[in-house]
Amino acid sequence: MRGWSVALTVSVPLEAAATLALPGASGAVLDAVLAGRPSGWAIAGLAALLVLGAAAAALASAAGPACSAADTVDLRVGLLRRVLWLRPFPSAAERPAGERPGAGDLTARLVGAAADAGAARAARLGAATALVTSAGAVLGLGLLSPWLAAAFFAGVLPGVVLVRLFMRTAEDVFERYQAAQGRLADRLSDALAGIRTVHAAGAQRQEAARVLAVLPELGDAGRSLWQAQRRTVGRATLLIAAVELTVLGTAGQLVAAGELPAGAFAAAAGWAALGLGFFEQVEALVGVAHARAGLSRVRQLELWPTATAGGRELPDGPGELAFRSVLVRDAEGAVVFGPLDLTVPAGATLAVVGRSGAGKSLLAALAGGLRLPDSGAVLVDGVPVAALSVAERRRAVGYAFERPWLVGPTLDEALEGAGPAAMSAARADGFLARLPLAGRTPVSELRLSGGELQRLGLARLLAADSRVVITDDATSHLDLATEHQVTQALDTATRGRTRVVVTHRAAVAARADLVAWLDAGRLRATGPHTTLLADPAYRAVLTGTTAGQDARS
Repeated sequence: MRGWSVALTVSVPLEAAATLALPGASGAVLDAVLAGRPSGWAIAGLAALLVLGAAAAALASAAGPACSAADTVDLRVGLLRRVLWLRPFPSAAERPAGERPGAGDLTARLVGAAADAGAARAARLGAATALVTSAGAVLGLGLLSPWLAAAFFAGVLPGVVLVRLFMRTAEDVFERYQAAQGRLADRLSDALAGIRTVHAAGAQRQEAARVLAVLPELGDAGRSLWQAQRRTVGRATLLIAAVELTVLGTAGQLVAAGELPAGAFAAAAGWAALGLGFFEQVEALVGVAHARAGLSRVRQLELWPTATAGGRELPDGPGELAFRSVLVRDAEGAVVFGPLDLTVPAGATLAVVGRSGAGKSLLAALAGGLRLPDSGAVLVDGVPVAALSVAERRRAVGYAFERPWLVGPTLDEALEGAGPAAMSAARADGFLARLPLAGRTPVSELRLSGGELQRLGLARLLAADSRVVITDDATSHLDLATEHQVTQALDTATRGRTRVVVTHRAAVAARADLVAWLDAGRLRATGPHTTLLADPAYRAVLTGTTAGQDARS
């Protein structure tokens, strides 16, 4: 790729230099012919310039797209890595001003904005070369006669202002357009995620209207750009005609007065056209504005700091998990979780219960560093989770989620070494045995139910030797019989390890050593399930009724 970069850097200026020398060479040939002097060398020089310019143009046309493609790949790889390193639940310190883009918006930036930004190098080099070519042409006019340069500058200064205004308008319009594209992609992503609900409610028309409500913004941005281009092209056309007439009229007077040879008139015409060429590059300027807007959209993600990790390793220990004065705040600084002071003894099982939105999944995320507290600390065997290296944190705390994601090209790689014992314990061996390629099956070709995915996630967890095991509704899609079997296997496989189980089921809470009852982000009570059962509100949480209904039943 370095070769293409060198080729682009050399070919574009070389093409410009050859183009810039053509008017002077043409004038020399004309003067030689009119004066009856030998013109062989002049014609040979002109031909060499034409060949050189054509070769440089051909090389630039190949190198430009190659460099843009390579830059786009680099931007997309860097952007993807940054997105994947964003913490799932950013703390207040990790949350800059503004809302984190949604999945659709991130996809639009990765696919669209990165491609626009990838063209920035070629677009800028082209625009800069056009500017240098124009400056060289003005210098050529000045060498012919200072009057020609003065005539050129008299009309070109308004053109500079015109270009500057256009660039400012175009860049702003492109940012608006790309932001609207991101919102459209976000809404479509949300609609696809809830497509079953949309169909069940017969709300296809309403949802389509919601998704497409962004289209007027896209239309306004497109019309604004078209109007800016129309105004700029119209004014530039009038300006170019006026400047060319002024320069050619001045050159004609100088030739008539005998101050310049006839060939100089041809050279002046060529350099005047080249000098004004920059103001005809509206499409090139649009490309620069497009690239700058795309780059701005990509760089906005740099405001979001990626997940940081320390470098400490855990000493040998039994796996005690402790929350010390843990607080979580929202974007406005209001406390939404905590203060939480809780210790899960080594080897104990903690069931976390509470109504939807009580903070159960947030507590699970805090335990393994998926979310850092805004104040306080979470410790495993006395070491803050935030101070652990990424590898150490992953070894120390294992997760199984309600909707596990299989990471890797094939099933074997996605399961991270889960062997037959783990597969059998998770009751995943039955449906896996029916796959023709078994573990070599590409993940992209798997068509699994929610329960089957959960069993794979549990198998992956059972294969790890984490001292703290966290299951966040990891059996919610299993039928009762399978859940009972998997739970027994999980109890056996993780015996002696510390467990945090997020659940809505009374049977799971009853098997735990300790229950943490969360209510609106606060720890309402802790204790054995049998003790908490005396509270009607606790029973209501597990049965899905209100406290009053439960008390009357």
